Amino acid sequence: MTNSAQTTLKNLKLKPAAALVIGALVLASGALMAVSSDSVAADDKKDAAPKPALTVTTTKPSPATLAIKLGANGNVAAWQEAVIGSESGGLRLTDVKVNVGDVVKKGQVLAVFSADSVNADVAQARAALLEAEANAAEAVANAARARTLENSGALSAQQISQYKTAEQTARARIASARAALSSQQLRLKYTQVTAPDDGVISARTATVGSVVGVGTELFRMIRQGRLEWRAEVTAAELARLKPGTSAVVKAANGSELTGKVRMIAPTIDPQTRSALVYVDLPSATSAAGANAPFKAGMFASGQFELGTSDAMTVPQQAVVVRDGFSYVFRLNQDNRVSQLKVQAGRRLGERIEVTKGLTQDSLIVVSGAGFLNEGDLVRNVPAAAPAKTPASAAK
Repeated sequence: MTNSAQTTLKNLKLKPAAALVIGALVLASGALMAVSSDSVAADDKKDAAPKPALTVTTTKPSPATLAIKLGANGNVAAWQEAVIGSESGGLRLTDVKVNVGDVVKKGQVLAVFSADSVNADVAQARAALLEAEANAAEAVANAARARTLENSGALSAQQISQYKTAEQTARARIASARAALSSQQLRLKYTQVTAPDDGVISARTATVGSVVGVGTELFRMIRQGRLEWRAEVTAAELARLKPGTSAVVKAANGSELTGKVRMIAPTIDPQTRSALVYVDLPSATSAAGANAPFKAGMFASGQFELGTSDAMTVPQQAVVVRDGFSYVFRLNQDNRVSQLKVQAGRRLGERIEVTKGLTQDSLIVVSGAGFLNEGDLVRNVPAAAPAKTPASAAK
């Protein structure tokens, strides 16, 4: 017992037994204070333990079969465009029967010229033929009589020769008259401008009342209504294409058509280092005339279908784009994440192909990946099951 305690006992004038009791109480209170301080320290350590930064869901990459496609841009053009002109000169145009966008058939009359003067020329040529035939009949008869008198001496050899020459001249005049008549009949035929093939009228310059010369353009026509997509493909990608390859072409208005490669241009543009690939589009593109979804001169983009290949895909939500690069977060065994730089490839619905930077057995974060950083502690929870349909719920 210390001197202060003894002094206190003497001042209180207590008995030795009571002093022992008081000393025991003082020691017990010190022990309680020590235990209390230890428990507070333990609680502080417990409160200082790290907490998860986010609750996430995870998954593993899935194998998939993706289509191999090659994208390109180009213009839609007519497969062949026919120029329909006038074959008669100096005639007045009296009727135009078609307009731009009309679907026409081979031999259909498109325009009509005045045929009055041509009919008169035809009649004159026919009369000239009749005259030539009559003169020829007389010349043939004279030549026949001369041949019967050739051995009698009644006619000289010169006269007989003249009759024979007159016969041949008359026959030649008949042929000439017939050729002149055919020429005038052909002019009469040319007074009607007809379609050289099935197709769609793409341009019209014909005007009623105009007098045009020979060869003047009246109409332009897309032959058979066939259009083609002229895609520009770089020289490096040209070897992957061949005639017959399928291509899905999408126009600026959202319309889509599936065509096939008809041919590949034999030369490459030295300025752009690209070549034209000609893709035949279905003939139905222009069957509706002006209402066709694809039109010549329209810009279109498309993709060539080059087959399929195996790929490793992850949900689109798991890929985070930062500073122009793609990343995923891998969950480690200590519930901390590691940021992995990956190379994204093709897309299949809501999934993205990963071509580099990820292994098949990696556990990657899906939900909440966009809020994580390197080394964050997370809490992994099972992914929510897909919602049941009414039929399955009832079952």
